[in-house]
Amino acid sequence: MNEPIWRINPYRGEAKRLSRELGLSLSAAQVLVNRKIYQPEEAHKFLYGGLDDLYDPFLMRDMRKAVSRIKKAIADREKIFIFGDYDADGVLSVVILLKALRKLGAKVNYFIPNRLENGYGIKEEYLTMVKASQASLVISADCGIKATKFLKVTKEAGIDVIITDHHHPGTEPLQAFAVLNPILDDSGYPEKRLTGVGVVFKLIQALFACNQIISGFDDYLKLVSLGTIADAAELRGENRLLVKSGLEGLENASSPSLKSLLEVCGLGQGQRKIYESDVALRIVPRINAAGRMGMAELAVELFFTHSRAKTKSIANILDELNSKRQKIEDKVYECALRFIRKKGLAQKYKILVIGCRKWHRGVIGIVASRIKDTFYRPVLLVSYEDSKGYGSGRSISEISLIDCLNKHKEFFINFGGHEFAVGFEIEREKVCELKKALNQFAELKINEDDLRKKIYIDAKINFSELDSSLIEFHSLLSPFGAGNPTPLYLTLKAEILNEPQKIEGKHLKLLLKQEGKVFEAFGWERADWEEKLREGNRVDLVYSFQPGDYFGEKNVTLYLEDLRMSE
Repeated sequence: MNEPIWRINPYRGEAKRLSRELGLSLSAAQVLVNRKIYQPEEAHKFLYGGLDDLYDPFLMRDMRKAVSRIKKAIADREKIFIFGDYDADGVLSVVILLKALRKLGAKVNYFIPNRLENGYGIKEEYLTMVKASQASLVISADCGIKATKFLKVTKEAGIDVIITDHHHPGTEPLQAFAVLNPILDDSGYPEKRLTGVGVVFKLIQALFACNQIISGFDDYLKLVSLGTIADAAELRGENRLLVKSGLEGLENASSPSLKSLLEVCGLGQGQRKIYESDVALRIVPRINAAGRMGMAELAVELFFTHSRAKTKSIANILDELNSKRQKIEDKVYECALRFIRKKGLAQKYKILVIGCRKWHRGVIGIVASRIKDTFYRPVLLVSYEDSKGYGSGRSISEISLIDCLNKHKEFFINFGGHEFAVGFEIEREKVCELKKALNQFAELKINEDDLRKKIYIDAKINFSELDSSLIEFHSLLSPFGAGNPTPLYLTLKAEILNEPQKIEGKHLKLLLKQEGKVFEAFGWERADWEEKLREGNRVDLVYSFQPGDYFGEKNVTLYLEDLRMSE
């Protein structure tokens, strides 16, 4: 594969101004400028903003209508039915909505489809369970924006539906009582990047405001932060504020469910601050595992169980499901990797489309992401069952996958998603045609440079600049994620002080020195570097860093993104 392209922006006038007016180092100011933050007021809000900076939920079109209808349902003792999605964002959307509605006295039930049996979305036949529950109001959570057939039959049955979603709509008009989706052109809401759990939180904000409830949001925010990170949402604007607030004190969560979940993740009570990377790599996979293995209701049950023994038991089951998921995922990944390499598909196609009857539907999304990272191009993986294919796709930053699918929607039974992740259902016989059509489209829209990974370097620094002020700035800049990536720094001519050490056969550990300062560095999944590195070599490094619980250089660890031999 081609070497990644290193790109570093020169210092700009805006960085010098921010440095001067905010008392930041020039490298720190450049990090803000690289995130398109140019004004001191904007930078101050980004670094120090809080929940008071959230928008009024009633700015969202149909919010007053939705709140009024829910209040009527509660007052009249109507039964409410919630439909959710089976991923972590959807599960947590259902959890917080259930908690809030029950707090307000609602009679409410829910259903999350079985990923393996029901597939994605709210289907027309689900009207039967709504009628069986005698519900007269349905609320969707993180789904429903394309459920036109379901909305048609519920309207005919005299059942009102409130849609809360953040996905792109279809072309058919929605016959819903109210639609809460900030991505709609006419939503009226300034923040377009909310996740499903974020949209539900805005509804809860509005409901509580109308019921004069002005406190008690902490538990909701913790779950909102988990769901927002799980959906890999852009951590700017309200998403950033919600995640930042939700992560505060997460290590000391008081609820039995979160305590048990943290413990099984190796993040025991109060041991250390919990970072967004802990959420993404440890907590979320265990919540997602339930949905991926067809047991999403288990994750919901965890958050409504108050017995410590019971929450520990459920958390352990989620942990076991996650371990099982990892083993299945690794097998699918190795199978897909062998096939791609054997057939030379990465040399032939700009968009990889492959399928197999033996692949587990619950893990192909994660595997698609890993394949995408390996070959740096969009990937669609399909699990075949009889005459149908159930697919999941992931894309690189240069290419919107949902746009690609919209251009070829005639191939799909149904599909949905966003720029970087999609899901779809397709007739098996059409997969080859889809691959051909997508790659014809790709030849026109994707150039070779698009298919080379870019490493965007925030600033060039010496180790001497990695001091307490930069570490403090780093903590203010977090949480990191899409839209606010962990800053990457370039340091030239660092000396390797030890023979590189392999860890678990796949990671690399180095001791590095430059300008008299020494740091420990890790290269995750970089054991192959060991062959070319020796004690005494001088290397140019691109890295991020993470401070320990106490400021000071001895608690700073470098995480290597890339390295090259110094010239």
